[in-house]
Amino acid sequence: MALDIIIGAQWGDEGKGRITDLLAAQAAIVARYSGGDNAGHTVTVAGEIFKLHLIPSGIIHPGVICLIGNGTVINPAVLLREMAALAARGVDIGPHRLKISRSAHLITPAHVALDKAKEAQRGKDAIGTTLRGIGPAYTDKTGREGLRAELLADPEGLADHVHEHIARANDVLVKIYGAETLDATAVAAQFADYAQQLQPYLVDGSVLIDEALRHGRDVLAEGAQGTFLDLDHGSYPYVTSSWPTAGGALIGLGVGPNKVRRVIGVAKAFTSRVGSGPFPCELSGAEAGRLRGTGENPWDEYGTTTGRPRRVGWLDLVLLRHAVRINGLTEQVITKLDILSGLEKLPVCVAYERQGERLQHYPTDLRVLAECRPIYQTLDGWQENIMGARTLADLPANARRYVEFIAEQTETAVTYISVGPGRDQVIQV
Repeated sequence: MALDIIIGAQWGDEGKGRITDLLAAQAAIVARYSGGDNAGHTVTVAGEIFKLHLIPSGIIHPGVICLIGNGTVINPAVLLREMAALAARGVDIGPHRLKISRSAHLITPAHVALDKAKEAQRGKDAIGTTLRGIGPAYTDKTGREGLRAELLADPEGLADHVHEHIARANDVLVKIYGAETLDATAVAAQFADYAQQLQPYLVDGSVLIDEALRHGRDVLAEGAQGTFLDLDHGSYPYVTSSWPTAGGALIGLGVGPNKVRRVIGVAKAFTSRVGSGPFPCELSGAEAGRLRGTGENPWDEYGTTTGRPRRVGWLDLVLLRHAVRINGLTEQVITKLDILSGLEKLPVCVAYERQGERLQHYPTDLRVLAECRPIYQTLDGWQENIMGARTLADLPANARRYVEFIAEQTETAVTYISVGPGRDQVIQV
């Protein structure tokens, strides 16, 4: 009947996967529309933890169809490992449930090698990519040299294309980066094997979604990364290579804007990011450790894909207002509110200051952003453990005020609040 889009409203890692899992119960199709296995979505069901990278988070719900859309880039080796791991835990990942858009693009070992070589060349100016080959795969796509998933339908033809692709990449690896070459014949044979396994999963993703919508069924578009990693609207050049914003969902699935019902922005109750680039609200020392956690729990602030400790800071409403505007958010979800329990005071960034000037909007020039300092408004914290709260009334008054302040400052309603990693630890406002 309608398309609902889930957007990361910060730098990714906001908890989109568990919100997708929550809303997938009412959807016929859950579709990933951008990124690749640089994403890491964690879903906790009855104490059991599922870490997903390519397969949409709706896969945990029996009967929900999951589509990897045309806007994604797919490493077949990673996808097959993820499928095998889910199957081993009793999750149905047959072709009747999991679908791959023929127009998605493939990641090869050459893309991974080029990613690593380029980051190494950048040295201290490294962007902080996940080294998964995402950027080079999108570069090939825009350069009209990409390998589309449709080639999986012809294993021998795919092998020929991969062999040529590796040969071209080897030339760059040697002449530009002085790196080791890849065995084109071996890689081509690998991809022929991947094709044999994955060809039953191929579909025209746009047609699949259109037919579902025409028959009155709901589709949930799952984002990867976040608004500030968007290639156009993020903290360029410290961004991903695709469009994790609402416009990217339409392109990455082949759906028109008239089908959209809700655009749901997911944000943490504080701010985090992985990778390089200016971060006005960044904390260090004990304050950062308090928000980040020790890494002993799967939901602590360490990358699901990379394991890297995330940079953390207080909530930045300048960022959130930008995300509301860019994405046309109809509502917000606030995650990890429970992490703030026990803090006496909660600074919230309401504007930036640069050279004596107050800035209300996120600057697109990173040289300007690097000179910005946060202007904080401090709210009272709460001491109670809120992980057992299931209604708004269960929250302490100061926790409710914190959420209300976010909604007021962004002029966008908060409709869900997560108070823990479990599927049931969510308050519907």
